[in-house]
Amino acid sequence: MKTSTEDTQDHSDQSERKHWLYRKENLPKLWIIQIVILLLVLLPEFFIHHHLYFEEQGFVLDGSFGFYGWYGFITCAGMVALAKILGIFLKRKDTYYDE
Repeated sequence: MKTSTEDTQDHSDQSERKHWLYRKENLPKLWIIQIVILLLVLLPEFFIHHHLYFEEQGFVLDGSFGFYGWYGFITCAGMVALAKILGIFLKRKDTYYDE
C-alpha cells in the first residue's frame, strides 16, 4: 500500500514528465513519420499526368515534379511566419483581462 508521500512523489513525476512530442526518444520516430508522409505525397507523382493550367501564358511551374507537395509546405510555412509577425503587432499585456 502506498503512503501519501509516495502518492505525492508519483504525481510530481507525472507532472514533470515532458509531452511525448518533446521527449528525445521520440525524435527519430517523428522524423520517420515525416519522411513517410513526404514519400506518400510524392508517390502519386509517378502515376498521375498533370494538366498544366497556365501553360498558354508560359507558366509551367504547376507541372513540375512534386509541385503540390512543396507548394503546400511553403504555403504552410509562410502562414506560420505570417502568424508570428502578426502576433508581434497584436500582442496584449499579460494583465489585459485583469484590468
